[in-house]
Amino acid sequence: MFGRRELAKLVFAGAVGAIGARTAAQAREAAETDPASDLRRTRRLNPDDCCGLIVDVQDYFLSQLDGYRRSKVLWNTKDFARLLGLFRIPVIATLEKPVEKNGALPQEINEELSDLSKTFEKTYFDLSREKPISEFIAGLGRKQIIIAGCETDVCVLQSCLGLLNQGYEVYMVENLLFTASPDVTAAVARMKAEGAIFVSYKSLFYELTATVENEKILEMSGPVSKDLSR
Repeated sequence: MFGRRELAKLVFAGAVGAIGARTAAQAREAAETDPASDLRRTRRLNPDDCCGLIVDVQDYFLSQLDGYRRSKVLWNTKDFARLLGLFRIPVIATLEKPVEKNGALPQEINEELSDLSKTFEKTYFDLSREKPISEFIAGLGRKQIIIAGCETDVCVLQSCLGLLNQGYEVYMVENLLFTASPDVTAAVARMKAEGAIFVSYKSLFYELTATVENEKILEMSGPVSKDLSR
């Protein structure tokens, strides 16, 4: 027997899957009948074609933030992992080596990862250069990647560029990225110039949810953040 929360998750995942499939079919049909569609194509998130990335959210990097900001990053990343889990969107979490020094994925976040998710250790700043990670992402068969984590101007930047180079659509959740650096203007500008799409968590929530009916079904699963704490 399923509990109320588990049943809501299954119902919601089924509803979103049907919506995603219908939307994708409509998009394909439009592209086939309009030769100029490629020039005007707007990239939209499709839950059935997404996976999430949580990059190096570890104690060593968190410790470089002040107490309030560190707590906010943990809470907000937990909400991000929970949201993707409700949509049955796989999440890849990475940990920069040595893990003994940098720390494991915080328990608060790890608890929200679904059975579709996996955690990897990495040596490269650009996670796309790690063969096990790259192969796992490719095996998911999803072309849209939603990124949260750190550091905005190092691992996040290099991973973003690497994934774009591999042909993925990359979406950066701007209020889920962090670093100890005082200014990441150049890094953000470079990612945007190369084709990364920056979204807010609130925009992500409503783009994935798509309808008022889906929002109501989602709320049946328990508390879920529609926006992040400031």
